[in-house]
This record gives sequence, structure tokens and C-alpha cells, in this order.
Amino acid sequence: MAARVKLKRKGVGEMLRMESMQAEMERRAEVIKSVAVAISPVYRGPTGGRYKASWKVSSRKRGGVRKNRATATVRNNSYYARWVEYGTERVPAHHVLLRAAQVGGRNQ
Repeated sequence: MAARVKLKRKGVGEMLRMESMQAEMERRAEVIKSVAVAISPVYRGPTGGRYKASWKVSSRKRGGVRKNRATATVRNNSYYARWVEYGTERVPAHHVLLRAAQVGGRNQ
């Protein structure tokens, strides 16, 4: 016999905003950050290591498009992070955050 479940929107919303849900999102973001730090390129010169040291994680209880769920964000604060990720006409793209999310985003 199949089980029947009746969900209430209010209850689902409360579940998506629970502190434990926010903690889990932050944990996953920290895993992605650690992978990103590990695979970040380091260049010789005056900015060497700045990109690798600029990874940050932030979380919030009300995030997403509708501000109705816990979210966590991984970002790099260096001014040239976009160029490292997507490349330029002279420098190939490294896709550090993309690769980190693919590897670290698994349920670990």
C-alpha cells in the first residue's frame, strides 16, 4: 500500500528557513570553497596568491529569488576573479568555481 503525504506550504517554508537547513547550506558551501582554494591558480608577481586567499562564504536565513529559504554563497572578492573564471582574449578560462561546485557540490 502506498503512503500518502499531505504537505502544508507554511510547514515547508518553515523547514526551508530552519537553522539546521542554513547550517547545512553553509557546510556545503565550505566544501565548495575548500575545493576552489585547492584548485585556484597562483601567479608569480605582485598579485600572487591574492586570488587564492580571497574566497569567502556567506549564508542567510532568507535568500533565493523569493527570499523564502536558507542559502549560502561562495564568492571570490578579488577584482580579477571574473577574468580568471571566464578568461579573456589572451588568457584561457580556468572555471575554478564551476569545477569546485561540480566536485564539492556532491553530497559529502
